[in-house]
Amino acid sequence: MDKKDYYFLGKITKTSGFNGNLMFFFDVDDTTPYIDLEAVFVELGAKGFIPFVIEKISFRHNNTAIVKLADIETNEDAVSLIGCDLFLPLAFLPPLKGKKFYFHEIMGFSIIDKNQGDIGFVTDVLDNTSQPVFVINKDNDEILVPMTDEIILNVDRENKVIEIEAPEGLIDIYLNK
Repeated sequence: MDKKDYYFLGKITKTSGFNGNLMFFFDVDDTTPYIDLEAVFVELGAKGFIPFVIEKISFRHNNTAIVKLADIETNEDAVSLIGCDLFLPLAFLPPLKGKKFYFHEIMGFSIIDKNQGDIGFVTDVLDNTSQPVFVINKDNDEILVPMTDEIILNVDRENKVIEIEAPEGLIDIYLNK
């Protein structure tokens, strides 16, 4: 499997206690779907994603959990995993509804603006800005549109269409109209 077949779940932040327990930080909005998590993939550098069976998981506050992994019996074993990223296969993502979506699922979706009509299709999402931004291709021109609840009107997964209402003049700037 490629890294693109997984999603980032969180990070191993430290050990907990003396018997190889680890503290996981879950980088998710809601930890509820992970209460009964049975396994996780740990990214171990050049070794890639290594599956670990979870023997016990106890959620705390602030998206953290104390986790006992199979075959990690001592703190010496556990220390080597501190700082490692945690992943799960994309198939484990809880389904989203309405205007919520995962960035990978909207690649190739058409973007229809309420005023401009069809403005292209999603080629990427910039998530390293203060707010995520659609990267839209329109006849080899790139259009950047903020991903806010006010701008996104509807997500039609069946037809792979996202309806938006971009701020007045934004799209024109990119298309030199």
